[in-house]
Amino acid sequence: MTHHHRILGLTCSSLILLALPLSGQPKVLTLDQARQYALQRNINVLQSQNAVDAAAANRLAAQGAYLPSLSTSAGWNRTQTNRKQATTTVIAGQPFEFPEIFNVTNSFSTGLDAGLTIFDGLRREASLSSASSAEVSAEQRALWARQTIANQVYAAYFNVLRTQQLVKVSEENLKRDQRQLERITESNRVGALSLADVYRQQSQVAQDELDVIKAQNDFDFAKADLLALIGFGAEEEYEVSDPGIAVEFSEEDLATTREKYSDLATLTRQALGARADYVGTVEDFNAAQADVRAARSGYFPRVSAFAGYSLSNTEISTLSDNRSLNWGLSLQWNLFDNFQTNRALEAATVGKRNAEVTLTQAERDISVQVKKAMLLLESARKSLDVARKGLRSAQEDRRIAEERYNLGAGTLLDLLVANAGLVSSEAARINAAYVYVAAKRNMEYALGERVY
Repeated sequence: MTHHHRILGLTCSSLILLALPLSGQPKVLTLDQARQYALQRNINVLQSQNAVDAAAANRLAAQGAYLPSLSTSAGWNRTQTNRKQATTTVIAGQPFEFPEIFNVTNSFSTGLDAGLTIFDGLRREASLSSASSAEVSAEQRALWARQTIANQVYAAYFNVLRTQQLVKVSEENLKRDQRQLERITESNRVGALSLADVYRQQSQVAQDELDVIKAQNDFDFAKADLLALIGFGAEEEYEVSDPGIAVEFSEEDLATTREKYSDLATLTRQALGARADYVGTVEDFNAAQADVRAARSGYFPRVSAFAGYSLSNTEISTLSDNRSLNWGLSLQWNLFDNFQTNRALEAATVGKRNAEVTLTQAERDISVQVKKAMLLLESARKSLDVARKGLRSAQEDRRIAEERYNLGAGTLLDLLVANAGLVSSEAARINAAYVYVAAKRNMEYALGERVY
C-alpha cells in the first residue's frame, strides 16, 4: 500500500468514526411528525380509506345503470347423423329401401345484443342517491378517523412532554438536596450541626433518587405508548421535542379562550355543522331514505328497450349471408310477487327509522361531548391558575426556610417540608399546564375545528 493510500484510508476511517456518534443519536420527533406517521400507519385510518374506495365503486355502479348494456356472443354447433346399415320400410304396401347414412352438419353463429332500461319505478334514481350518500358518509367517517387519531396523538405527545418535565423537576430537586447534604455534612464536621441532620438529609437524598427513577419510568412508558400509537416499534429511539408547543399562557390568553368557548348552544350548533362524524350520520339517514324509495319501485312496471344483430350459417366463410336484425320495447309488471316487494319495503323502512334514531342520538352525544369539553377546559384553567399561585407561594416558603436554616433560626425539618412543598408545586404547575393544553385541543376536537 502506498503512502498516499494509507493517508486516504486513515482519513476515511476518521470520518466514519466521527459520523458514528451522530448516526447513533436518537432522531427528534415533533408533534407534526408524530401526527403524520400515525395518519399513514394507523389501522383505523387505513380501513376507513378502504371503505371510501368501496363506496366509490358502488356509486359508479349505480351511475352505470343509466347506460345501455351491451353483450356479444358466438357459437358453433355440430350435428352428426350415422346409420351403419341399409333398412327396408313398407309404405302403402310398397317396400322402400333406405341406404346407409353418414351426414355431418356444422352451424356457426354470432351476435350483438343491447338493452336499455327506460323506466324501473325510479329504482335507478333512488339507488344512485343512496350510493352517493353512502360515498359521502364514508369520506366523512374517514376524515373523522383521521381527526380522532390525531387527537389521540396530541394527548399522548403532551403526556410525554409532561412526564419529561417532571423528570427534570425530580433531577433538579435531587441536585438541590445533594448540595444541601454537602453543606450539612461540612457543618457537622466543624461541629455546627448535629449528626442527626446529616442522617435526615441522607434519607431525603435517597428518597429523591427513587423519585427520579419513578419519574424516568413514567416518561419511558409514556414515550413507548406514543411510539406504539403512531406505529413504531419499541426498539426505535426518538427524542420527543417540539419548541413550537407553548405551555405558558398569559391572563389575557386564558380570558380570550374562556370567552370563545363559553356558549354551549352556539358551540353545539358549530359542532353539528363541522363534525365529520355527524355529517356522515346525516348522509347515512339520506341513504336510508333513498333505500325506501328503491324498495317501493317494485310496485311499478319496468319498461326497457332492446336491439340485436346476428349472423348464422353452416360455413364460416358464408356467415354473413344470413343476417338478422331485431329491436323493440318490453313491459314487465309483477302483479303479485308473493309479498317480496312488501318485505323489502318493510326492511328499508325499518332501516330508515333506525338511521333516524341514530341521527337523533348523535346530536345528543355531540351536545354532551361539547359540554364535557367545556367543563374540562374550565377546570383545567382554574387548576392552572391555582397551580401558578401555589408555585409562587412555595418558592417563597422555600427561600425563607433555607435562609432561616442557614442562619440557625430554623430546623432542617422546616427546610425539608418547604422543599417538598416546592417540588409538589412545580409538578402541579407542569401537570396543570399540559392538562390545559390537552383540554384546549380536546375542545377543538369536540367542535371539529381541526381538519387533517
